[in-house]
Amino acid sequence: QWAAAFAIGVASIVPAGATTLVHMSLEKLVATNEMVVLGEALEAHSYWGPGASLILTDVRFAVSEVLKGERPEKELTITLPGGRVGDRTHVLVGTAVLEPGNSYVLFLDRVKLPGATPVLAIRDHVQGAFDVKLAKDGLRAVSQAAEHPLVPDAIGSMEPPGGKEGVRLETLIRSIREIERSGRQEVK
Repeated sequence: QWAAAFAIGVASIVPAGATTLVHMSLEKLVATNEMVVLGEALEAHSYWGPGASLILTDVRFAVSEVLKGERPEKELTITLPGGRVGDRTHVLVGTAVLEPGNSYVLFLDRVKLPGATPVLAIRDHVQGAFDVKLAKDGLRAVSQAAEHPLVPDAIGSMEPPGGKEGVRLETLIRSIREIERSGRQEVK
């Protein structure tokens, strides 16, 4: 009995493995997502998902500009894995974080969660979320992946678009529109 209790105790303190994400180019992010939007997170609500095995968080998001896809309603609901319900918190390393009151460029797609209908989500985790920040040279979009190690892609790239400093917001918007307009389907 003691050995079993010890094994359970040791297992409970061993850290879980980190999420491994392979670098995605801006072209691939645009090509593989149904929608790209600029806007602001308004509020978040966490709840137990189907089967009560995972906490999910729905974020109400006000869209100010659609960069790819059909014009949605003025607001979207984006579902993220993880959150807090009562005294339980689920954190998934590598998942995008959307804080109410902050602005973002988001790469969105419909995903099917176990036991649920498809929801609008940031399928590419931190790579699909760019924080909009005020800098000396104006607004910049900084990939949340800049703080998360990425595995090199097939051509050896591992820095997210814009790197740690990000890219001017207007430059990112122009690039996304050009990629979408050209119909370029670079999926490396």
